[in-house]
Amino acid sequence: MSNLTDQSTRSYTLTPDEAAATAGLTAELAAHYPSFGDPGLLRDLPRLAARLPLGVQHFLRDFKLGDRHGHVVVRGHDFDQRRIGPTPEHWRGRGRPGPEFPEELLLMLYSALLGEPFGWATQQDGHLVHDIFPIRQHENDQLGMGSKELLTWHTEDAFHPYRSDYLILGALRNPDHVPTTVGELDLSSLSDEDVDILFEPRFYIAPDESHLPKNNTITSDEEAARFATIQRMIDERPLGPLLYGSRQDPYMRLDPYFTSVPEDDADARRAYDALFKVVDAGMREVVADQGDVLFIDNHRAVHGRLPFRARYDGTDRWLKRVCVTADLRRSRPMRATAETRLLG
Repeated sequence: MSNLTDQSTRSYTLTPDEAAATAGLTAELAAHYPSFGDPGLLRDLPRLAARLPLGVQHFLRDFKLGDRHGHVVVRGHDFDQRRIGPTPEHWRGRGRPGPEFPEELLLMLYSALLGEPFGWATQQDGHLVHDIFPIRQHENDQLGMGSKELLTWHTEDAFHPYRSDYLILGALRNPDHVPTTVGELDLSSLSDEDVDILFEPRFYIAPDESHLPKNNTITSDEEAARFATIQRMIDERPLGPLLYGSRQDPYMRLDPYFTSVPEDDADARRAYDALFKVVDAGMREVVADQGDVLFIDNHRAVHGRLPFRARYDGTDRWLKRVCVTADLRRSRPMRATAETRLLG
């Protein structure tokens, strides 16, 4: 993987006036809407997003409609560190909405420019906005809450047929400038034969541990049934392709840490190894510092995180994450939760 910070990331930097207007808008909405459980909030998101600065609206619409860039960044947001308070010890058991509700609302407004926000019933107890910060008992795990180990690059929820179309990461703070790694596909570096194989259902991607019962709270038979669906994916090991869409300009679903290839399929193993080397060689570091929001096209780019030393003293890196889908209907059975049930 490259150790070079990516200088080519497309970005939009808010002017001071745009940053102030955006902060004022989210503070206003936080005072008006009590929580993400308010049905009016999700209904109103597209209308409210139209109040964002016009420049950033155009920038993100171009990102979506162009369908060419795997990631972009919007910089210059004013995130009030005193109001937000210290980085928590764990996402579980926190009062919601928390003091960072305005920043969460900002990511929801941005999501409305790209599609619809959603939360998995099997991840972080179904919340729409996820916390990403180091948790001591997970510091060696392949989770966003890890720190000591490299978080291997991956497509978000690569195992799932209803994975998000976009991922939004907002940096509430990042005092150590911990990079997010981002990589895209250079198709020219693969042989035609390997590309053909990568389009075929010859690979297995297991669910990552964030979707397992041990990392969530189960309070009903309905919730238990959704985790049973995840378990069936583990037990039945369905095979699928790693590339899809246009043969000339394919999309990716990759998660090397959780991927396996049948032992008797030497050609699939060769094609997989070639793909891994191509993507790994093209990885770049993108530092999302305090006030930055990173947008990732979950079909065109993989992402990960370099290891870092966590302090667990309230000052650690703290991101917010929102998954965005272009079609709520396809994922409905897997996402009905306390916060999202109003979506039907």
